[in-house]
Amino acid sequence: MSAQDTGRAPGSAGLAPTAIRDVLFEVPGPRTRRLMRVCTVVGVILVAALVAVVLRQFYLKGQFSPRYWLFFTRSTTWAFLANGFVGTLKVAAASGILSLVLGLVLMLGRTCGVRVVEVLSRVVIDFFRGVPSLLLIYFFFLVVPQYGVKLQSFWMITLPVGLAASGVLAEVFRAGVNAVPQGQVDAALSLGMSRGKIMAKILLPQAIRFVIPTLVSQLVVVVKDTTLAYVVSYPDLMQDARVLINNYTALVSVYLVVAVIYVVLNYLINKLAAFIAARSGVTLVTRAGETSL
Repeated sequence: MSAQDTGRAPGSAGLAPTAIRDVLFEVPGPRTRRLMRVCTVVGVILVAALVAVVLRQFYLKGQFSPRYWLFFTRSTTWAFLANGFVGTLKVAAASGILSLVLGLVLMLGRTCGVRVVEVLSRVVIDFFRGVPSLLLIYFFFLVVPQYGVKLQSFWMITLPVGLAASGVLAEVFRAGVNAVPQGQVDAALSLGMSRGKIMAKILLPQAIRFVIPTLVSQLVVVVKDTTLAYVVSYPDLMQDARVLINNYTALVSVYLVVAVIYVVLNYLINKLAAFIAARSGVTLVTRAGETSL
């Protein structure tokens, strides 16, 4: 089995994740690090100034008035948002599972060695990577029902979000396969192992170990895409936020609170990815020139 048979890029055979990182990211020198520190300080100052201007405008417009915030002291408000948060988690989990399964299938098709299947898989991957999630949502919301297929709002958001993410995950899986040293494949060939056994027993287990942190991090993108559920009126966190805004005319306060919830959720997902990377021994690039194990 050649590198082409397994879908491995000729130049990537035998490159471990650390070697790939060294190729992609050059360690900055002293001058570059000083420049980065200066740019960081300037950036922080500019962001702080922008935040100050925005807060001042909010104050002048009366957005800090108690009537825009007091309803957050009621347990019913948080219970309502909690229901929407659970809805968001359900869609994110279902979309994530769908994208993982379909992404793995597409990767296997992309590397199976059968020309027709490889071409079809590549077309599907490029299609899902290139088409916006919102367009897929409108397809399932407006087009599919015209052909007599009745979908619940849950599936109208889960299917397009999962399909959109599957194209990216297929390439992530393929990158993991390419990271396995070619020498292991050659050794398996010398023992008479078939292409399927090499993929199932040698390439896939190591590839999954390499890309697990990236797969978890991709959940952040899935969570962000679930905010489009308002299009199909699915009761997620964003939809419940819109209800609160309509009831209390509190646009700024509601969106700020919901934004904090999303930031905390995505932060926890990123920490989970870092934890898995540390447990599996996979190297993650955290900052230029620094790695975490």
